Amino acid sequence: MSRRVVITGLGCLTALGTGAETLWKNLLEGKSGVTRLTRFDPSAFHAQCAGEINDFDPRAWFPSHKLKRFDRYAQFAVAVTQQALQDAGLSFDEDHPRADAGVSFGTALGGIANAEHQHAAFLEKGPDSIPAALALQVFGGSAHSNIAIYFGLRGYGTTNSNSCASGTVAVGEAFRVIRDGIANLMVAGAAEAPLSPLTYGAFDAIKSMSKEINNPSSACRPFDKKRTGFVMAEGAAALILEERESALARGARIYAEVVGYSLNNDAYHMTSSLPEGESAIAAIQSALTQAGITLEEISYINAHASGTTMNDATEAKAILKLLGSTKQCPFISGTKAATGHPLGATGAIEALISALALHRGIIPGTINCDEPDVPEGFNLVRNHPLRHSLDYVLSNSFGFGGINSCLVLRAVP
Repeated sequence: MSRRVVITGLGCLTALGTGAETLWKNLLEGKSGVTRLTRFDPSAFHAQCAGEINDFDPRAWFPSHKLKRFDRYAQFAVAVTQQALQDAGLSFDEDHPRADAGVSFGTALGGIANAEHQHAAFLEKGPDSIPAALALQVFGGSAHSNIAIYFGLRGYGTTNSNSCASGTVAVGEAFRVIRDGIANLMVAGAAEAPLSPLTYGAFDAIKSMSKEINNPSSACRPFDKKRTGFVMAEGAAALILEERESALARGARIYAEVVGYSLNNDAYHMTSSLPEGESAIAAIQSALTQAGITLEEISYINAHASGTTMNDATEAKAILKLLGSTKQCPFISGTKAATGHPLGATGAIEALISALALHRGIIPGTINCDEPDVPEGFNLVRNHPLRHSLDYVLSNSFGFGGINSCLVLRAVP
């Protein structure tokens, strides 16, 4: 069985704004959600910036008797699902469960920041300080499990942990599940709440994060000569994926159609990509083949563009190698400069941005790129958005562990 799959609902929490419309507005205005880290004192680290979500009050989203079950990571996951279902014009609840609807979610670290906080309390106060719900909060699968319980989704359910590609994999797997007739509707997305001293310090120790201190809003600089690393952030996004005929039958608004998905591994190094980008090229090609198109038919690429020296260079090289020297390069931009990099959640956020780009016919710009460091022919959209008719969008996620995943979305008339 092979069925068509469409996106009908969007929800997000990011440092750049809560809700898809706010995120989109701030993105097009060239704003940055990156600030100096305030969740704890970062002065001991080389990196001192982050994308914090400071306008999220969980008490506004959940009754107190349910709130105690969720740590911040799971709170994000359920909240963005609620947004996305509302945006899709759907109302699910635990009293009316559905077996044809499921959840595919992703995260790199799950509840590790909460575990770190609770461990500090444990060392100070002993076993009596351990919260009764801790065991249910810290495991990665708490996201999709809590979403399923909260909204009565009894169908296919999974949480993947594929580093920075987790969100893209979550959307891709949801696409596959609906395409193959396993479910009719899927909540797909990812969440991350990683801002705690040990977790932050671990990435600082491997020198992968931006060292900008004086001007936090310019700390993440994708494809720029002065880039020094990524900026860790909190974030979450959920997309409602539906079988196309079911969505049309209920009169749903359709943002985009999912037509291609890929997943592979460099099998090379935990933090460095293959120098010539062989597996990145293969991942892009696999998603394009599934979509039945070539790279030159892509209108816009939402690049992984994390702002690290090696990742940006390898991604640019891979795109141009696959394209070939005689073909026009698609428009390309990187949006992590604005949102920060919420690790496993980033692919879901960028899938949401890609769907909006298709739906609105606007390509967001790459802010903080003052001195482009890209090969000749690389068609980078810098600083300001570009209004342009879009047919297909490619969204790339290339994460630690050599994990590569790509999505291809198609515009819907």
